Amino acid sequence: MNFDLTEEQNMIRETVRDFAEREIRPVARELDEKAEFSVGLTKKMGELGLFGMTLPEKYGGQGLDTLSYIIAVEEIARIDGSQAATLAAHNSLGVWPLCAYGTEEQKEKYLPALCTGDALWGFGLTEPTAGSDSRGTRTKAHLEGDEWVINGSKIFITNGSHDISIGSTVQCVTDEKEGKKEFTTILVEKGNPGFKRNPLHDKMMWRASDTAEQFFDDCRVPRANLLGEIGQGSKIMLSTLDGGRLSIGAMGLGHAQGAFELALDYSRERRQFGKPISKFQVNAFKLADMAMKIELARNLLYKACWLKDNNKPYGKEAAMAKLYCSEMAKEVVDEAVQLHGGYGLIKDYEIERHYRDQRLLQIGEGTSEIQRLVISRHIGV
Repeated sequence: MNFDLTEEQNMIRETVRDFAEREIRPVARELDEKAEFSVGLTKKMGELGLFGMTLPEKYGGQGLDTLSYIIAVEEIARIDGSQAATLAAHNSLGVWPLCAYGTEEQKEKYLPALCTGDALWGFGLTEPTAGSDSRGTRTKAHLEGDEWVINGSKIFITNGSHDISIGSTVQCVTDEKEGKKEFTTILVEKGNPGFKRNPLHDKMMWRASDTAEQFFDDCRVPRANLLGEIGQGSKIMLSTLDGGRLSIGAMGLGHAQGAFELALDYSRERRQFGKPISKFQVNAFKLADMAMKIELARNLLYKACWLKDNNKPYGKEAAMAKLYCSEMAKEVVDEAVQLHGGYGLIKDYEIERHYRDQRLLQIGEGTSEIQRLVISRHIGV
């Protein structure tokens, strides 16, 4: 067993951490307050090479391993959940299925622009009636000549409505017989007739990320926009979610690390009864437990990445990592707020934003309950 990171992975961590400190931290609170998606930061992340990190270089990617990408997400989330959400959703849910299942023509058409930060791509799975039950999809598509005609809607689509979001991969029902649905994924570009996108406002968390509702009213797209094969949609979506769980785990790990560091610094400075509050055993033990949980989470998440990078089954470990990292983040961030006392509830202190942003992690890309269901199936329950 070797827990050492490579020289390149260490360099990625240092580079991304420096970028997050210099470029994101100074503006994160203002962007959150205004609920403003930052095109500028997105393009800067693209210039740093953070989009398409695991894609082949021939399509504009970096050709890096999964762990290098996960480290990047972790370091961005350490500072700001909104920018980490943009990065994670685009890489894991946006470009990955295009690369894994797209035709050569589709890859050459879309991927180069999607690796620059100038364009984003969404993942249209969730619907008002299809959340934990992905097979509850009601959006339908049928062929008319050389066009798909799509009707339905999607909700909670990250990177789904901004001008630089150039399209989404959409799961549709293409056939239904005797109560059994056939699912197919179709690429829908912005500007297609009948495709409407609305940003969701007044979110508690990820306020500076782009979250959208999408509507399809006799939306027509070329037949060639089929991703994969007809009837392969569920397979494409579920395999995409396996990888996406790693990035949500990375966000949980990053939030916990950031919150821990804030709490540690604050508790060393804050004095009560004549000494720093970190010197009181009750608080020292809180910090010790926080550090232990972060260490355990990092080991589990990095192992799941190692399995994926070595072409070994990793679905169970991905679900475990997503579940543990997100639940651990909730616990660590909550304790960090407690250590800040009343100040932890004021927006002047970064910990308040971490507290809000981490809450989605137990819901998005499969709730904690769904992760337990996935794990139970893997262990034969």
